[in-house]
Amino acid sequence: MRGERFIKSLNDGRTVWYEGARLEQLSIHPAFKGTLDTIRQLFNMIDEPATRDIVGYQVPGKPHYAHRSFLVPYSKEDLAKRSASFAHWSQSTHGMMSRLSDYARSVVTGWYAARKQLGQLDPHFETKISAYYEQARDNDLFLTTAIIDPQIDRSSGLEDGRIAERFLHVVRQTSDGIVVRGAKMIATGAPYTHDFIISSFLKFEQKDREHAHVLIVPANSPGLHIVCRESFADTREQNHILSSRYDEMDAVLFFDDVLIPWERVLLYGDSQKVLALRNNPTANALAFHQNIVRYVAKLEFVTGVTLSIAESIGVNGYLHIQEKLGELLTQIDVMKALVIASETEARPDDNGVFVPKLQYIDTARAIGTKFYPRALEILQQVGGGGFVQTPSGMEDFYGPISKMMHLYFEGANVSAEKKVQLFKLAWDLIGSPLGSRHELYERFYAGDPVRAYANKYAAEDKNSLTAPIWKLLQESSKRGTTLV
Repeated sequence: MRGERFIKSLNDGRTVWYEGARLEQLSIHPAFKGTLDTIRQLFNMIDEPATRDIVGYQVPGKPHYAHRSFLVPYSKEDLAKRSASFAHWSQSTHGMMSRLSDYARSVVTGWYAARKQLGQLDPHFETKISAYYEQARDNDLFLTTAIIDPQIDRSSGLEDGRIAERFLHVVRQTSDGIVVRGAKMIATGAPYTHDFIISSFLKFEQKDREHAHVLIVPANSPGLHIVCRESFADTREQNHILSSRYDEMDAVLFFDDVLIPWERVLLYGDSQKVLALRNNPTANALAFHQNIVRYVAKLEFVTGVTLSIAESIGVNGYLHIQEKLGELLTQIDVMKALVIASETEARPDDNGVFVPKLQYIDTARAIGTKFYPRALEILQQVGGGGFVQTPSGMEDFYGPISKMMHLYFEGANVSAEKKVQLFKLAWDLIGSPLGSRHELYERFYAGDPVRAYANKYAAEDKNSLTAPIWKLLQESSKRGTTLV
């Protein structure tokens, strides 16, 4: 099955660094084993009759299935199929894995869908993206993005030589491609991706053309070093249910004179064209749509845990607790409504592709930076001191103090064992290294949250809101003159 093929494909000579050593076999390393097993199961869903038509679709003219993130939606029905696929994977992982490649795959699908329009940027773009899209689709390639430049000195720009030399840039061109040097962060899923989509958030000046590029880089490229953060995985599944399964590894990428073949160089040397590709609404709408579908599953999971905690300790009857639980339920409704609105108001773009309405998606991504931290805060408030009262392990329930364990850890309506398991699950959300990473991720994965709100203000047609105000004042002024 394709899940097993995926695991085997990672033995391709890639250079992954962890705790000072180069890793040879990711699939058996404790920092990756649980996560890769989760991904293996997700990939296998496309081969299983019960789930094949939920997460996959049969490629037209071919006998095999592909993941629906590769489905170009030429109707609202197609868009609904993409949404159902995102939801199924997200619900299967409780929204805890955000970079399962369906996001980056959707970027590629969006560029492919808009290939004729984007072909105006470069005469070779359409051929390149078409070939790569089919390769990624037909070979179940795992994709991720790396678009942030290294955090060295945010007060300086590319005019500072020490910054310019460390931001990813082209050092020379050859007949085979371009050679790049520098670093990129933060590549989630980097150790087990097949290819990286490389770009930048910066708005380059033309003099900085060597920094302006959009690349697709194989993970096993000679000279590419994948440097992992500390693992938050925990093999003690009974004590860390989430950390044992869902630690998406983040990494920094070092490019030590890496050759990128011309067929993988989508754009290079023109900052305006790079910016136009990055801001392409077709690709952004299809990719960001996955973000907010996943977010619903994550909010539902946190809310479910919080409701269970409240019931297990008998506080769900108190008004101030009900208010907090109601706030969580409202969060879910708001996010669901924005997903529904984005899909309901989907319209065909200039390429004939039905894209969800980006306005509602941007709103969901912006408020999500506030929703998730607030959801965790409510969970902390509901559980209170119970989170630091749980025993170190479940073994005490079977040892010499078993009787007292069952007596003193019992809940209002659940056994002592179930209550302890529940609180350990909740601690994985709010107190473990994995939980802290997720809170940080949800605050910043969509970019600077301040800039997100500011951009919404700048892009909005505000006249439709302000014109009625001035009209009312004008009418009031006329009425006042008439009365006098």
